[in-house]
Amino acid sequence: MRAALSFLTPFAGARVPTPRALRWFPLVGVLLGLALGGLWWATAKIWPLPVAALFVVAADLGLTGMLHLDGLADCADGLLPHMSKERRLEVMREPTVGAFGAAVVVVFLLARFAVFATLRPAPLLVAALWCVSRTGMGAVIGRVPYARREDGLASAFVGVPVPVVAIVVIMAASAALASAWSVPAGPVAVASSLMAFGAIVAWARWRIDGFTGDVLGAAGIVGETVGLLVAAARW
Repeated sequence: MRAALSFLTPFAGARVPTPRALRWFPLVGVLLGLALGGLWWATAKIWPLPVAALFVVAADLGLTGMLHLDGLADCADGLLPHMSKERRLEVMREPTVGAFGAAVVVVFLLARFAVFATLRPAPLLVAALWCVSRTGMGAVIGRVPYARREDGLASAFVGVPVPVVAIVVIMAASAALASAWSVPAGPVAVASSLMAFGAIVAWARWRIDGFTGDVLGAAGIVGETVGLLVAAARW
């Protein structure tokens, strides 16, 4: 659990990632989601929803150390332009952010803010979606080829897949958690989040023949955001 927290958040100190941490990814997602959902609910009692939304978006960046947002920016810079596979991987490793990355980050932050600023606070929904994104990360590792020849952020987990049964159970539990918030909006949001996550991984496999740590972060951000947008639809 400490290794999972260390990998997915700025907490628990610096630790070497181990395959055993993968089994704790979904729980970390639930805890992050409940913390953010609770903050959303509490701040909405004091301030108007747009102010509460600002707190939630900022807290999410802080609780994740902006690791996933950095992955989104790197993937946008590396996967959107026309270039060779080798050049894509080089661009994704560079610490700078280009025009593609900056634009995509702004759009997704605005989308998340818009949902939190208009939807009634739903801690269970956030917990479900954040759990789905971290479970998706564990599902990809060990089943999708690692794109880099050299070691990277996620290379310590390669070759150790999370059991399919565990993934199915966790996804079903996430749908049930979202159902406690709203039916059918909750389960549909969870399913949409999962499909969006898978679409980003499939796109990365087409572009760079596999995944990287950046791809996992980007897929998590996209999956969460799509789930939020679906939940905010006029059901």
